[in-house]
Amino acid sequence: MITFLWPLAFLLLPLPFVLRYFLKPADKGLGGALKVPFFASLSRDLGSRADRITTSWWKLAAASLVWLLMVTAVARPAYVGPEVPLPFEGRDIMMAIDLSGSMAEQDFAVGGKPTTRLGVVKDAADAFIERRKGDRVGLVLFSNRAYLQAPLTFDRQAVRDLLDQAEVGLTGQKTAIGDAIAVSLKRLKDRPAEGRVLVLLTDGANNEGKMDPIQAAELAAKLGIRIYTIGVGAGPMAVNTPMGRQMVNPSADLDEGTLRKIAELTGGEYFRATDVNGLAQVYRSIDKLEPIGADPVHVRPEVALYFWPAGLALLLTALAALFATVPALITQRPVHKEA
Repeated sequence: MITFLWPLAFLLLPLPFVLRYFLKPADKGLGGALKVPFFASLSRDLGSRADRITTSWWKLAAASLVWLLMVTAVARPAYVGPEVPLPFEGRDIMMAIDLSGSMAEQDFAVGGKPTTRLGVVKDAADAFIERRKGDRVGLVLFSNRAYLQAPLTFDRQAVRDLLDQAEVGLTGQKTAIGDAIAVSLKRLKDRPAEGRVLVLLTDGANNEGKMDPIQAAELAAKLGIRIYTIGVGAGPMAVNTPMGRQMVNPSADLDEGTLRKIAELTGGEYFRATDVNGLAQVYRSIDKLEPIGADPVHVRPEVALYFWPAGLALLLTALAALFATVPALITQRPVHKEA
C-alpha cells in the first residue's frame, strides 16, 4: 500500500495561483520601450501569435507538472508493507530433558492406555513451549552425557519439532544431571541477567557425568540463574505379582532430595509429577512463577518513494530548459554565404 507521510504538503498545490492573484502584475506600459528597427523581421523569426500561445500553454503545463511532482515529493510518498512482528525480549528458558533408560517406563496412562514417561513429558513440554510467546527457548537432552539439541531461539516450533524427535537412550541409559545443568548454564550465562531460567526434568538420580549436580547448582546461583526441577514417575502402587498383590514404587530411583536442593540453591522450585495431569499442572505453575512476556510489537516496514517524483521533476525541468535553449541557438547560428 502506498501512503503519504506528510499529506498536508498537498495544501501547497494552489500556492502559484495564489501568488499570481495577489502579487502586482508587471507594468505593460510602453513608456520605456526599446525601439527595434528590425522588429518585423524578429517577429517572423519567433513565429506567429498562435505558435506563441501554444508554446505558452506547453510551458504552463510543464511548469504545473513539475510543481505537482515537487509537492508530491515533499509529501513523502512511501510503500507500507504488511505487519511484521518484532520479537519481544522476554525470558531465556532452557529445557533439560532426561532420556535415560528409565524414561521408557510405562507407568503413566493417557485415555486408559499405558504411556511411557517420555511420551507424557513430550506432550506437556510441547504445550509449555508453545505458550512461551516472546521468550527464547532452548533444549538440552541428557542421559550418559548432555548435549545441546536447540540453542536459545524465538523459533519455538523448531524446538518443539526437535523435542518430538528425541528417543529414550539416545546417548546411553544413565543420568548425568550435573552435566545437563552445566551445558545449560554455558548457554544462559551470556544472556541478560533478568529472566534466565532452566527447567530440568528427570526421573532418576545422578549416576553419570563429570559435574556434581550440587556444584552445578551453586554455579547457577552465582550467575543468578533460577532452576526449576521436576521429578516424574508414578508413586507407590499395588500390583499383582506371582507372590500375590504387592506394593511397588516405580520412582524408587528418583533423588528428590538433590532436586529440591538444586531448586533451593538457585531460587527456583521443585515439583513432583506422578501422573499426566500433575505434569501439566507443573508447567502451568512455572508459567505463573515466570510470567509470559507481552505479545510481540507489530510494525509495518516503510520504503521511501519520494525520490521518484523529485527525480522526475528534475528531469522535466532539464528537458524544458533544453527545448527552450536549442531553438534560440539554431536561430542565432551565423549563415555563411558563398561569394
